[in-house]
Amino acid sequence: MIEQTMDKLKHMKLYGMASALQDQHTTVKSNELSFDERIGLIVDAEHTHRENQRLGRYLREARLRHSQACIEDIDYAPKRELDKSLVLQLAGCRWVKDNQSIIITGKTGVGKSYLACAFANQACRKGYRAVYRRAVRLFEELSLAHADGTYGKLLARLARMDLLVIDDFALAPISDMNRRDLLEVFEDRDGLKSTIITSQLAPELWHDYIGEPTAADAICDRILHASHRIVLKGPSKRKEESLNRKPKN
Repeated sequence: MIEQTMDKLKHMKLYGMASALQDQHTTVKSNELSFDERIGLIVDAEHTHRENQRLGRYLREARLRHSQACIEDIDYAPKRELDKSLVLQLAGCRWVKDNQSIIITGKTGVGKSYLACAFANQACRKGYRAVYRRAVRLFEELSLAHADGTYGKLLARLARMDLLVIDDFALAPISDMNRRDLLEVFEDRDGLKSTIITSQLAPELWHDYIGEPTAADAICDRILHASHRIVLKGPSKRKEESLNRKPKN
């Protein structure tokens, strides 16, 4: 009977329940539990299994630069001047629910990308879909989509994502096509979805970077009006890690 039940559960893809039932069948102490307790444990196991499957799927889809980045491992060293209370507040992901954005700025190597990926990882854990793109790669992807006729589909795919991470914004010169594409991406997300942007350039200088006044006004208005600002300081973590790896004489 137990083997038939296990086969049926697996056939219905209830792998968490099947595993929990097998554990109960081989554990003597499970006989001391009531029926309600045993069925509760089996259902909990299936729920946990499905949540883990969903999280794995969302993280693969997100393609985060720092795939292991998480809120729990963030460095709050005083020299970084990172407000721990703000980070923990944002970890609740209410800002994603409210379709707000996060802007992370600072010099190269201070950990902007890691922090952005940690927030995206947390959003995935909370049940939101996220996707990560470096700004240069995003523009390349949009340019290729123009050429092969998939531009509309790409915009629609990006618009469906609860969270879009644009890393290293304003690192390279921006073209007329880049401006138009960026406006389209932000127009689809304005008040509807959330965005994280990391940049070495302070938001106050983005208007000049974008260049064309009309497009700059529209882009800055859509991304800056409902955003949380984080400025990371301190020395380059890459340099520190490189020095720590060097053998001492």
